[in-house]
Amino acid sequence: MASADTWQQHSDSEREELLPRKSREPETQSVHWRNLIGFWLLGLCNNFSYVVMLSAAHDILRNQSAPENNSHVDPEPSPEPTPISHNSTSRYDCNPVSTAAVLLADILPTFIIKMLAPFGLHLLPYSPRIILCGACAASSFLLVAFSQKVMTSLSGVVLTSISCGLGEITFLALTAFYPSEVVSWWSSGTGGAGVLGALSYLGLTLVGLSPENTLISMLGIPVLLLATYFLLLKSPDSLASQRDGVLETSAQQPLAAGESSKPPDPNFNQSLSFSDRWNVFKGLLKYIVPLTLVYFAEYFINQGLFELLFFRNTSLNHAQQYRWYQMLYQVGVFVSRSSLRCCHFRYIWLLAVLQFLNLGFLMAEVWFNFLPSIYLVFLIILYEGFLGGAAYVNTFHRVAVETQDEHREFAMATACIADTLGISLSGALALPLHDFLCQSH
Repeated sequence: MASADTWQQHSDSEREELLPRKSREPETQSVHWRNLIGFWLLGLCNNFSYVVMLSAAHDILRNQSAPENNSHVDPEPSPEPTPISHNSTSRYDCNPVSTAAVLLADILPTFIIKMLAPFGLHLLPYSPRIILCGACAASSFLLVAFSQKVMTSLSGVVLTSISCGLGEITFLALTAFYPSEVVSWWSSGTGGAGVLGALSYLGLTLVGLSPENTLISMLGIPVLLLATYFLLLKSPDSLASQRDGVLETSAQQPLAAGESSKPPDPNFNQSLSFSDRWNVFKGLLKYIVPLTLVYFAEYFINQGLFELLFFRNTSLNHAQQYRWYQMLYQVGVFVSRSSLRCCHFRYIWLLAVLQFLNLGFLMAEVWFNFLPSIYLVFLIILYEGFLGGAAYVNTFHRVAVETQDEHREFAMATACIADTLGISLSGALALPLHDFLCQSH
């Protein structure tokens, strides 16, 4: 194995070639593909509940405007005839509470987990973490589905946040022990979760299934998460002993349990000093800052403006418009997160600039209402999702390629703070914006 000095002398493209080849030599081709598919499924299952809760945000909050209903959603949704009767108290047909409230419940626990994780999460083995993720995801579906109050529903959304946040930081750290290709497959899986999550919620509610029954039907996703990790994913030597319960802490020894005679690889030593961690963090800021800005603009649009981009000259009612926005956004995310094998993009800051231009344009549309058709908004939202997905996958690809071996697990876990920070800030600002616009119009 090359020394750290030699590693730094390689170009980015050479590092990309060295990383997969170094890890793939002891693997058969079938095991290699099992791992790639495994990380795709882990990305899909981990983000699925998060996407569904955001897609259901309008339904979750509808209970406040219909207190006589025993459920937070209409028990028998059906296609509305034209013309559609809308709330006339505001041109935006506002809910009493912004959908940003669901976003905050869906992201703040994740943010807390990611901020605290670098200081001690590595002491907890991977397997218990993943079991906790699956349990929280399943509980969230059940709690929201059977809830009769908004606050209870938001508690279910908090469980979704815990599941997704703990899962993301765990699986991204886990990629450090596999070929670097798994990062792109994980990213593609998270994009797939967006499309399948939003499309399944939209489709099942459109065909007449009630939103609560739609949520119950998705309980198989947490089961698939656990089956993928414990049955499909092939553990590398550095994690085999941990899965067998031999290690007390996660990924602290690369030696496999049993007969392996390979010496421990010093490049995967997890005993990083505070100074080492601080230096790695400073080196990551060139990626963390622009990714934070991309996600701030992106989710300010999604949870601050989607609900206010309301068109009355269409056969879609308000809830259906919101679901279509979420679904098209997730399609854009999926396409771009799956594009790493075709193209790489180094300048993440440029994606942040373009996303803020999107935010400015859609903010102007909310205020001045100048677009003649909802289909123009559909195209812009598809483009918005493409920018966000490209920023995510290229950021983690650059981190995986440019970080030294002994720092990679910590770096991957730390870099994922960026998207959560941007989302949290956008949710906090979207709430007062919602109140201001709904009261002033």
